[in-house]
Amino acid sequence: MPHPTSPAVLTHFDAQGQAHMVDVGAKASTQRVAIAQGRIVMQPATLALVQSGSSKKGDVLGVARIAAIMAAKKTSDLIPLCHPLALTRVAVEFALEPASASIVCTATVHTLGQTGVEMEALTAVQVGLLTIYDMCKAADKTMVMQDIRVLEKHGGKSGSWVA
Repeated sequence: MPHPTSPAVLTHFDAQGQAHMVDVGAKASTQRVAIAQGRIVMQPATLALVQSGSSKKGDVLGVARIAAIMAAKKTSDLIPLCHPLALTRVAVEFALEPASASIVCTATVHTLGQTGVEMEALTAVQVGLLTIYDMCKAADKTMVMQDIRVLEKHGGKSGSWVA
């Protein structure tokens, strides 16, 4: 039995079970927004390195922000059945949480289009966190990325959804 909030049908498969890109041609263009979030947990000393900007590789969060924005723009190149979208805004924020020795990445993505931007927001978060990992791995191989999820989406036929 499907989860109560899951669709009854997987839309990326045709009647014969073959993977395909969903046809969104008949859908109206609307303002679409998605917000996704995730965190990377690390040793307290690694968080202190990031906070001080004294990492050997420089401004970790500045580089991670640019990587996340670039990733949102490249989502359709990475996820085979995603539509290429003209994004109108990508904002990426990082919050340092010393109590849990973690950094939370939040990505907000906007478009005016026929399909949503959840995948672009999730890709931005994951690549932002991966960039932090890459830049800090020499100091801390124990880092863990977790809790990556969509927090909310707005627009389209299904309207708004908030976790």
